[in-house]
Amino acid sequence: MAESLSWNLYRSFVAVIREGSLSAAARSLGTTQPTVGRHIAALEAALGQTLFIRGQDGLLPTDTARALEGQAAEMASIAASLERTAANRGGEIGGVVRVTASEIVGVEVLPAIVAPLRAAHPRLQLELVLSNRPQDLLHREADIAIRMFRPEQTQLIARRVGQVEIGLFATPDYLARTGTPARPADLEHHSLVGFDVPGEFLRQVMRGAPPAFQRERFAFACDYDLAQLALIRAGAGIGGCQVALAHREPVLRRVLPDAFAMPMEIWLTMHEDLRRNPPCRAVFDALVDGLAAYAEDTAGPS
Repeated sequence: MAESLSWNLYRSFVAVIREGSLSAAARSLGTTQPTVGRHIAALEAALGQTLFIRGQDGLLPTDTARALEGQAAEMASIAASLERTAANRGGEIGGVVRVTASEIVGVEVLPAIVAPLRAAHPRLQLELVLSNRPQDLLHREADIAIRMFRPEQTQLIARRVGQVEIGLFATPDYLARTGTPARPADLEHHSLVGFDVPGEFLRQVMRGAPPAFQRERFAFACDYDLAQLALIRAGAGIGGCQVALAHREPVLRRVLPDAFAMPMEIWLTMHEDLRRNPPCRAVFDALVDGLAAYAEDTAGPS
């Protein structure tokens, strides 16, 4: 029974229930699939209960697993808090801070912010989780999140750092071949780059889009934002891009700015328990400054 109380077993349990498979859980934990499998088997043996059954889409949690999920997640939160406190070492700026952001922000914006931060604090370790799926800060999937919407959980510190605008862009070469659209209806005669399967957030954003900029009209449809940006840069067609990012791209030209301008707020969030954690606070403050400067670039040249 002593082994059944080992945190490693519950840690693997939490990872499997979140990731849906042994292999994905192992990758998230930085361990091996057989190790995670042994942990799940040992926990099931200790509890005398089946926790997962195999389905077509991976491992499915049983009712017992769902009943344990909340308490196991609380254990994960406590363990993460203990690790952050231990890494603090009397206020020294060192240890691991996990930051989550969208793919575009993580690849195109964050490097210029975190590189000088790491140079100033060599003992700081930054883990960047790039995903368009919101990470759960309450269960410590990440310490700090950069989001394009205001979080609702009261346990989180939330700070609005600015606003970016989404516009339509294309390369000069593409526009030279096809002509520059003068009105929204002209988009019907252009190759459009856009999403494949929109989520709820994207559906809300797209409510202000021109009628011609719709899923059924896209010549290139992809849910990977970086692939969309690469297609636009390659001259494949007209697509959406953050205006502040496009201003850094000499190969991009904005089209129909009066017809297609979608504002999005940038929010920085962190669990309130990390407010006095020096490494997390240092990263949070650096991100506030860097993202605010990035948002200010929205008003640059067209």
